[in-house]
Amino acid sequence: MTTVTFDTHQFIKKLEAAGLAEAQAEAISEAIKTASDTTDTVSKKDLQIELAPIRTDLTLMKWMLGLIVAGVAALVLKSFF
Repeated sequence: MTTVTFDTHQFIKKLEAAGLAEAQAEAISEAIKTASDTTDTVSKKDLQIELAPIRTDLTLMKWMLGLIVAGVAALVLKSFF
């Protein structure tokens, strides 16, 4: 996971220079810092775990489809011979 450096002091000074009160600037800075610290990120491992049952189901469906095709082919060939 990458870490983003966030200079809260500089951010607050810029907000104050733009006309916000110090308390408002600090509250905005704290909210942004909290939001960036608590973001839930998904890793490749998480996705693999979530997709594992779907892959299993797809593999099972391929086998079932293969057996159905083979059965239909056997019936068609039987009708000709």
